[in-house]
Amino acid sequence: MKRALILIAAALLAGCAAPEPRIEVRTVNVAVPVPCREPVPERPAMPTEGLAPGVALDSFVAATQAEIELREGYEDQLRTALDNCRR
Repeated sequence: MKRALILIAAALLAGCAAPEPRIEVRTVNVAVPVPCREPVPERPAMPTEGLAPGVALDSFVAATQAEIELREGYEDQLRTALDNCRR
């Protein structure tokens, strides 16, 4: 009788074994950072940097207007370089 109970218990425990794990292969796309090889544009000399103290107002205004144009062009070059690095 004990032997039958032991065999039944062993059979029941054998049925409780966990199923074998299923191995599944997945492809995962991961972004990998890469160094930016875009050259940094050289900063132009600004017209107001070379002005002497006490310069006439007309000369100062003309230099300031020219500097605005230069700065906008330089900023466009910087934005282009940054956009190229982001791609």
